[in-house]
Amino acid sequence: MNRYPLWKNVIVILVVLVSALYALPNIYDQDPSVEMSPLRGTVMDIPALQAQASEVLQKADIKLKAAGPRNGKLLLRFADPDQQLHAVDALSPVFSEKYTLALTTVPDLPGWLSSMNALPMFLGLDLRGGVHVVIDVDMDAAVTQAVGRYRDDLRDLLRKEKIRGARLSMLPNGVRATFKEVGKRDLAENKASEQFRSLKFDNGEEGGQAWFDALIPPAEMTALKRFALEQNITTLRNRVNQMGVSEPIIQQQGERRIVVQLPGVSDPSKIKEILQATATLEYRLVDTQHSVLDVVDGGPVPPASKLYKERNGKPILLKKRVIVTGNQITDAKSGLDSRSGSPAVFISLDAGGARRMMDMTTENVGQPMAVVFIEKRTVTREKDGKLIKVKVPVEEVISVANILEPFGARFQTTGLDSTEEARDLSLLLRAGALAAPIEIVEERTIGPSLGQDSIDQGFRSVMVGLLVVMIFMALYYRVFGLVADLALLINLLMIVAVLSMLQATLTLPGIAGIVLTVGMAVDANVLIFERIREEIAVGSTPQASIKAGYEKALSTIVDANITTLIAAVVLYSFGTGPIKGFAVTLFIGILSSMFTAIMGSRALINVIYGGRRVKRLSI
Repeated sequence: MNRYPLWKNVIVILVVLVSALYALPNIYDQDPSVEMSPLRGTVMDIPALQAQASEVLQKADIKLKAAGPRNGKLLLRFADPDQQLHAVDALSPVFSEKYTLALTTVPDLPGWLSSMNALPMFLGLDLRGGVHVVIDVDMDAAVTQAVGRYRDDLRDLLRKEKIRGARLSMLPNGVRATFKEVGKRDLAENKASEQFRSLKFDNGEEGGQAWFDALIPPAEMTALKRFALEQNITTLRNRVNQMGVSEPIIQQQGERRIVVQLPGVSDPSKIKEILQATATLEYRLVDTQHSVLDVVDGGPVPPASKLYKERNGKPILLKKRVIVTGNQITDAKSGLDSRSGSPAVFISLDAGGARRMMDMTTENVGQPMAVVFIEKRTVTREKDGKLIKVKVPVEEVISVANILEPFGARFQTTGLDSTEEARDLSLLLRAGALAAPIEIVEERTIGPSLGQDSIDQGFRSVMVGLLVVMIFMALYYRVFGLVADLALLINLLMIVAVLSMLQATLTLPGIAGIVLTVGMAVDANVLIFERIREEIAVGSTPQASIKAGYEKALSTIVDANITTLIAAVVLYSFGTGPIKGFAVTLFIGILSSMFTAIMGSRALINVIYGGRRVKRLSI
């Protein structure tokens, strides 16, 4: 009696071994490092870049601990943070125009652990230090911009239909067109309702004048605000990625705010610099009448053309005349071409851009058209012995595709290599369009010393809670208490292992969840042990008492833990930031505690008492 089949023992042993393996990386030190990644348009040769970076560091008398590729980037490791900061100062003047230099920390793991993808947990902003910024998006301005676009589109429509005498004014949620004649009002309203099917129309007469209102429906108003928020998040994320911050957190908070957390960044002014950065797009025709090779070989650039480079460094000649710019893009979504099934980006333009695009594409069917991404990057350069930051314009051709047929307000860009590239291009297009104004409403800088203090205090709280619980269990339940203590240690090991495998970010609320789990983890064992005592009290044999204790307490344990799991799921679903971190560790802790308390402790009890004649249990 009370003996597990072999397969159950094997499962318990495997779980413990795997947990120990994936929790192990968390005991290794973290190396201060610099991660070099290419900016758009830069082709990265990691061996050559590593040799060049090593030479720069050697001249600056900076000792490099290790270097090598990681996830397609170059990682430079140093012995201490001072060397890391000096390395950035030395590398920035040489590489900042083509590469981002991200300050990060990397675990000093042995090769066999890295080869198994065993990595430590990430540390959150409250533990690692960095910058926390809350940004408010001006939704009223977003709506005003949308109303302004509708007003301009309506004006263009009236001019096209040669309906004169209209006076257009902006309303909080739409446009009012006023006429002196009812007939012109009716004609204009009919044309506008055909053109703008998503708007609601109303009309009337007042003071001898006739008017009609083109109003934005509440559903579209909500969509406009949501788009403005998403667009600003996309723009900000692109800027942060360019800045090279490792593991940034950029997420929505409520209906109009954005939270930005940059671990390892100590200067909030960098956030303002990101927000002030501008980017735009231009659609230009490719110059197919002149040879780009002649220009590259030293020949003159044609007067009506300009030399650009594609992302792979290939030169290309484009016409100077701009068809449309990113400010005229109202929407961009990635998808698949219905005819060929190839990746595509579906773009929507405002009325002015649509008219110009229709005219140009009608005249140039079969000709290639390019998308040029233009931005100003901040780079570090040396001047008079000092490092200064300057803004340099960068122009890059991100897409070239043939015009298959005339198009205007809505069209698609094809010729992309993958769906991922299509998605990235749609993000760039959306980020290049006008965004709603934003304002920083909260700035907090969290020092790394505070983070280390939080780590130390959190570690002490876990250890103290664990020690108190283990002492109590050992004194109160004796041998069974020691079994529960061992199960508790395995439970803690499993929590750390799962968080590491998921590459979860550990925060202070997450540590609180672990502490709570340590206290709750023995509840199941307490229920089982008390049930065993009750069975012994009514005269059952030791072996029968063990079996009955585990079987009869099972339903109670499952019911109690399921309610806690539901609470954790609700916290994760509706919570944000720290609450999610607490919910994750609580959820993982409950599941692991159920495994260790029910199956793990039972396996140990079976090893100690199973299959033997036992007169008395030490419980």
